[in-house]
Amino acid sequence: MLESVAVKKQPKTVSKSVYKINDFNLWYGNDQALNEINLDIPANKVTAIIGPSGCGKSTFIKALNRMVELIPSVKMTGSIMNDERDIFSSKYKVEELRTNVGMVFQKPNPFPKSIYENVAYGPKTHGIKKKKVLDEIVEKSLKDAALWDEVKDRLQENAFGLSGGQQQRLCIARCLAIEPEVILMDEPTSALDPISTAKVEELVQTLKEKYSIIIVTHNMQQAARISDRTAFFLNGEVIEYRETGELFSNPSDKRTEDYITGRFG
Repeated sequence: MLESVAVKKQPKTVSKSVYKINDFNLWYGNDQALNEINLDIPANKVTAIIGPSGCGKSTFIKALNRMVELIPSVKMTGSIMNDERDIFSSKYKVEELRTNVGMVFQKPNPFPKSIYENVAYGPKTHGIKKKKVLDEIVEKSLKDAALWDEVKDRLQENAFGLSGGQQQRLCIARCLAIEPEVILMDEPTSALDPISTAKVEELVQTLKEKYSIIIVTHNMQQAARISDRTAFFLNGEVIEYRETGELFSNPSDKRTEDYITGRFG
């Protein structure tokens, strides 16, 4: 019998896809890290990627915005379609992809600049120079990241003066400032305390109204709380991918059951 996990109710309908991954394989040199990945990721939902350490979760999420290409000796086959566009096509420039697909990392990584300049950095690189427009973008992004009320009187202070949880929400605001379609999150709360984690989780639930969110998490309770669909990765393969409530309450694969009940991982 499975251990009890609190799971949010899941909708039965699947919206349009923001990603379609077909027969995707990835190697680091001769070592295969991802094997025949096939996933259809819905828009305006939270999709969680779970699995034990070394199972390919972070490699997969970094493939979605081509960050994985920064690693030497990477080879890939298959396709990843973002809104029906092949992300590896020469017609889909990596700069455009990374504008459409924002990234929030495991540890907060604010720039050594003011809070204001952290958020304004992306819009400035996209050619926005007018201060009034930048002011509006900064305020909106910080509000959407649930941080405005905490920092509105200290925008010119160095971002390093913020707490860890505030820094992570600042990084989310920085991501929102370029108005991406998708937000990738690679274990975004693993370095945070429980209170900050709860704030980020609440924020994720709010953001999915405007964005499609894909989150890698080692915390199964977190996946159960905030995601609509969950993919269980093991040894570079997708073992099971279903609505979160179904996967946790009635897994179809014995390996999924063993993992979510703590028999390994």
